[in-house]
Amino acid sequence: MIMVFLPSCRVSYSFTGASISASVKTVTIHYFTNNAGLVVPTLSRTVTDALRDYFTSQTNLVQVDRDGDLLLDGSITQYSVMPVAIQGNETAAMNRLTIQVNVKFTNKTDSKQNWESIFSRYQDYSSSYNLSSVQEGLIKDITEQLVQDIFNKAVVNW
Repeated sequence: MIMVFLPSCRVSYSFTGASISASVKTVTIHYFTNNAGLVVPTLSRTVTDALRDYFTSQTNLVQVDRDGDLLLDGSITQYSVMPVAIQGNETAAMNRLTIQVNVKFTNKTDSKQNWESIFSRYQDYSSSYNLSSVQEGLIKDITEQLVQDIFNKAVVNW
């Protein structure tokens, strides 16, 4: 009798720490729209592709265009640059690039795991650099951090 119920309780584990039910086979990651006040044309694609690539490389889930067992939907809600270290002559020694995304996660096999959260990460850079000269590297670093945060909340359950 016990053997009949055991297969339904299986959980698969990976070296990434992901804890995904064996009944979950697919994931859908929708394109993240850019609703920030300041829009970088490539940012939506960068965030979306990074999420898709990370889920592909860290899980055995198959990505599908719609109706996945797991669904990530979201938007970029903030892209801003602000001074953070003001010097005596009232000029900024450092600037901070912040990217914020709003993410809605749906688990079709277990609705108790559904959530919606805001994730925000930043990188500081010297004000002696023009943003356009460091922007690509900063976006890459921030995106990697955001993707790890989203992945951890979605499937690592820490």
